Amino acid sequence: MASENPMTVAVCQLNCTDDREKNFEVCKNFISKAAFHQAKMVFLPECFDHVGNNKRQSIELSEPLDGPLMKKYQQLALEKSIWLSLGGFHEKQGQKDEKVYNSHIIIDDGGNIRAVYRKIHLFDIDIPGGIRLKESDFSIPGHQILPPVKTPVGNIGLGICYDLRFPEFSLSLTKAGADILTYPSAFTVTTGMAHWEVLLRSRAIETQSYVIAAAQTGKHNPKRSSYGHAMVVDPWGVVIACCSSGPGMALAEINLNYVNKVRAEMPIWLHRRDELYGSILSAKDSFDSPNSVMFGQIELLPEQLFHRTRFSVAFVNKKPVVPGHVLVTPVRCVERFADLSPTEVADLFSCVQVAQKIVEEEYSTRSSTISIQDGPDAGQTIPHVHVHILPRRPGDFEENDDIYRELEAHDKSKDVKWRSNEEMAEEADRLRKKVKTVHKF
Repeated sequence: MASENPMTVAVCQLNCTDDREKNFEVCKNFISKAAFHQAKMVFLPECFDHVGNNKRQSIELSEPLDGPLMKKYQQLALEKSIWLSLGGFHEKQGQKDEKVYNSHIIIDDGGNIRAVYRKIHLFDIDIPGGIRLKESDFSIPGHQILPPVKTPVGNIGLGICYDLRFPEFSLSLTKAGADILTYPSAFTVTTGMAHWEVLLRSRAIETQSYVIAAAQTGKHNPKRSSYGHAMVVDPWGVVIACCSSGPGMALAEINLNYVNKVRAEMPIWLHRRDELYGSILSAKDSFDSPNSVMFGQIELLPEQLFHRTRFSVAFVNKKPVVPGHVLVTPVRCVERFADLSPTEVADLFSCVQVAQKIVEEEYSTRSSTISIQDGPDAGQTIPHVHVHILPRRPGDFEENDDIYRELEAHDKSKDVKWRSNEEMAEEADRLRKKVKTVHKF
């Protein structure tokens, strides 16, 4: 979709208050001005909808995605034939919600919502005798890094404000194909003066991507002020557009040929030593998890799964050796344990750890046998790495190690009585209900 020719973008700087109508009119004027200058996309900052005077007001003013404010922006994008990056929307989930998502929304030039990223890093500071600012008091953390969004100006990776401080986040998006990273923000004056430009330029240099950061500026109410300095940084780390003090808009050209040139002449992506310090997960890999999973040649249905991590799933057993005997397998079909990547190994055993806690709590046990039958000579009957978790009770076998002999033979007899899908679904449902109580890390 993106053109190889330079494309104009507009980055905006706002001073929003609790007056939502006024905020919208200011944004509307900037969008109209950007369209007049033939910009293909406009970037608005975090809290473009409103900055409340307190937590209660911020939540009371919030709306769902299908509310009237978002419809006005969708209509505006359609009328002006322009893409919008709405950098931080107070997204309400229900009428009685006490917290909201901080959501970054992309609207295309047809007025369609193309992507919704919900902020995953929440800014929480509680210094004894000093500052207390906890975003988690009123915001729900997101749980997903979105893959980059294809737009006329390039593939855009979506972040919000505090996400800027996590280089792994930007590397994940770039590894998934981002040409541009966005950090719409409402940085505090203190942190902005110290770190804002340094962080934006660092993210651009280390990922060799454009960085676009719309910003809030000035005093919003007696308790809150923002640093401003909305800017665009190129892949070499040069600031190519910046807003001065006060509300405003700056234009910049995005040139994807320049992205390719910088990456070719400084090929850092070819020089990474992942075997020494690990590999950053791609945002696309972490997003593209299917609803059902293949276990060898067997399709695991969603109702049979009870826990999922980025690269692994835990599911109930068709022929358990003991009550609560479950399995954990990588999503990628790999026959031998040694064929897993270091990232997949770490993820697999993170999933095993949670699954073990779940089954031990559900079946009131305090011990488990955890086993891998790695290869056919070790008893593996399905050529896909999997871990057995068997909750144990005192005296459940005459000799403790008899469990391994039973595990070897439990599914190989001609007279095996397999559990029904209904039985498996019922157990998986019970285990799923335990996830929130045990998954605290």
